[in-house]
Amino acid sequence: MKIFDSHCHLNDKSYAKDMNQVIGRANSASIDAIMIVGITEQTSAQAVEIAAAYPGCYASVGVHPHDATSCNKNVLTKFKTLSKNPLVKAWGEIGLDFNRMYSPKAAQEKWLIRQLETAEELSLPLIFHERDSQGRFLDILKAHYADTACKGVVHCFSGDSNELDEYLKLGLHIGITGIITIQSRGKLLRKLLPHIPTDRILVETDAPYLTPTPERNKTRRNEPAFVRSVLMKVADVLQTDPEQLAETIWDSTCRLFNIQSNN
Repeated sequence: MKIFDSHCHLNDKSYAKDMNQVIGRANSASIDAIMIVGITEQTSAQAVEIAAAYPGCYASVGVHPHDATSCNKNVLTKFKTLSKNPLVKAWGEIGLDFNRMYSPKAAQEKWLIRQLETAEELSLPLIFHERDSQGRFLDILKAHYADTACKGVVHCFSGDSNELDEYLKLGLHIGITGIITIQSRGKLLRKLLPHIPTDRILVETDAPYLTPTPERNKTRRNEPAFVRSVLMKVADVLQTDPEQLAETIWDSTCRLFNIQSNN
């Protein structure tokens, strides 16, 4: 069984002291590929550095909506340079977050659109973040993404059935996190999961956040090794063979990020 943690933040400071052990545990759990996601100029550069140090790791670059006010033309230019590294396989995490409002709506929307345009210029697939945007995120995608040749994933999907349908119509993949394993919080996600074609499902940890069950009963910090629990829960909900599902998701994730699936 080969598993791809399609979204984590090993560039988070919580891994500074035990990165080798974290990667080792992931490898022991058959996590053969890891996407390390950038959310700022600094963490994007760190993602590339970590990917270069550990086989099977890849990086994305981007500015998260929380940090939209820190984005500017110079940052995007630096990302273009970083993207020349063959280990950079995606642009993101980008999107809209109108829940915590760490950046004003206008800034979030402006730099989402600019990053969409830049990713298209570089032919990089996209990693999206959306929270409480009241349809505005979909409006922007339909205006600036639908006609591009780029591919993408809605990371940590937490929407309703209408949003899911719209994302699938746009050809997007759907990222499933440890929320699927949580009894109350994951109820709607488990209900919607069978409506997602299996070749559009990605599994992810979003580590160090969203630790799945049963690991969350023992530790607060999530890590790539725990994505195995996400995969097993997805297989359980879909009542399908875990190994077969793992192969489908592995192939889909590799196609999305333009990675040779036998790597």
